[in-house]
Amino acid sequence: MKVRTICLHGPESTGKSTIAHRLAAHLDCELVEEYGREYAEARGTDFTMRDLLEIAKTHDAGVRTMLAAGLEPLVLDTDPLMTAVWADMLFGERDPWFDEWQGMADLYLLFDIDLPWVADGTRLFGSPDARQRFFDLSKAVLEQRGVRWALVSGTGEARWESVLRAIEG
Repeated sequence: MKVRTICLHGPESTGKSTIAHRLAAHLDCELVEEYGREYAEARGTDFTMRDLLEIAKTHDAGVRTMLAAGLEPLVLDTDPLMTAVWADMLFGERDPWFDEWQGMADLYLLFDIDLPWVADGTRLFGSPDARQRFFDLSKAVLEQRGVRWALVSGTGEARWESVLRAIEG
């Protein structure tokens, strides 16, 4: 199967954005950065469901624009499935739009919570219980959608090697 899109998925503070840049450079491809971070840095983290919908739809529009321009493969630092998990974490429910969305990536890399949590002003779920719940919900949405995914774990270069094994497998 040809992989057009690789999405980095999982809880906060697991190395997704760091790996996203490295992976895009490794594959010599474009990176669609996480719009939610930009949104949170500009507007704060007191999200509403409407905010999450705006984040997800804006990110998705960027991905679709890049794919339509023939820019592939693409590395996606998150997507609406991850924003749906944020809705679950914040509100215990999600807008129906999230379950109707069908633009899933060809491969998801689910990042394990085996790195220390680091507060950065936009992260919200640092307790061990919250991190585990976030991870479990992140995994569940992938399984519910039946998408191709692989677990990324390990520290330092072992984490990078885990990514390489996942994209080559």
